[in-house]
Amino acid sequence: MVLDFFRKAQRALPERKASAGARLAVWGTAGRVAWSPRDTVSLTRNGFQGNPVGFRAVKLIAEAAAALPVVCRDRAERQHVHPVLTLLARPNQAQGRAELLEAVFAQLMLSGNAYLEAVPGPDGVLAELHVLRSDRMSLVPGADGWPMAYDYVLGAKTHRYAPEIICHIKTFHPHDDHYGLAPLQAAATAIDVHNSAARWSKALLDNAARPSGAIVYRGADGTGTMSEEQFVRLQGELESHHQGARNAGRPMLLEGGLDWKPMGFSPSDMEFQKTKEAAARDIALAFGVPPMLLGIPGDATYANYAEANRAFYRLTVLPLAQKVLAHLAAWLSGLTGDLVDLEPDLDQVPALAAEREAQWRRIADAGFLTETEKRRMLGLPDRPEGT
Repeated sequence: MVLDFFRKAQRALPERKASAGARLAVWGTAGRVAWSPRDTVSLTRNGFQGNPVGFRAVKLIAEAAAALPVVCRDRAERQHVHPVLTLLARPNQAQGRAELLEAVFAQLMLSGNAYLEAVPGPDGVLAELHVLRSDRMSLVPGADGWPMAYDYVLGAKTHRYAPEIICHIKTFHPHDDHYGLAPLQAAATAIDVHNSAARWSKALLDNAARPSGAIVYRGADGTGTMSEEQFVRLQGELESHHQGARNAGRPMLLEGGLDWKPMGFSPSDMEFQKTKEAAARDIALAFGVPPMLLGIPGDATYANYAEANRAFYRLTVLPLAQKVLAHLAAWLSGLTGDLVDLEPDLDQVPALAAEREAQWRRIADAGFLTETEKRRMLGLPDRPEGT
């Protein structure tokens, strides 16, 4: 049975054991540079590569979901050794299970879509899985509206996949029938605000965007007018000796007629930092990550870190992981003809240890349940007869 597990995929899959998308990936493109566009490449550049809050939120979700232990079940019982588990343990030569699933979850966070490619071995048995970049993939709808093919495009090269070869996982989108809506798109406005605040802070440090004080000139004749030569000389000394982070706190030597008047931050300047923190909380909200886990100040929604971490797993990580694993299991079952279910093993998630322990104790103390009923409620297989 194990040897014939992936035989059904032989007719639908190409003969060569190689990722068709890998041949296109050798050509790179820098993409176009623009401020706040909403295409996937620019959103990823601004919201993930160029924003620490977005980067950490995506990494936190993808790494946590990819690290969840996976349970495989067939029609009869839970399987500890199975061809699907073997395939997921080493999906291709460059990745393990955690790396592959991390790429899938990250693509969903960044673009709302994730694409996996099935690659057979020389004998036609499914041998490898590859994650394809969602910004290079486009769906080709048929006359009935369902996908008839997928095009993987890079530059002038295009490879067309049959729909059976591609596992397309997407998030919910209210106005698109074929593509998902990414959390990064929902957070785009907050990311713009946060990035603008970071640029403002950088300009304040590098260019002294606002003075911390004013120099008042009173000449010998009682007027406050400097000559052009005096003004240029004073401006040059300020720029070379007292501007920028390197010269912060350096004392200033004033000549006759010059007086220093310190100035504090205005209320609008102080509110600017609060705006940045509010934007950071909005980014975390769009991704479903408690701000406490990202180190964002001013958030006291959860009593402690452990409670926030448990809510993060229960409300964000587990629903996403269950959805992806269920979709992946249905796709593999369709290719092989052998029904399998994939789901996270909740008993091995440290963040849920307290509530799982309470559930085990509650079920164990339920005297009106039989042992078989208790085992099934806990997701365990029936005890073999005679044991």
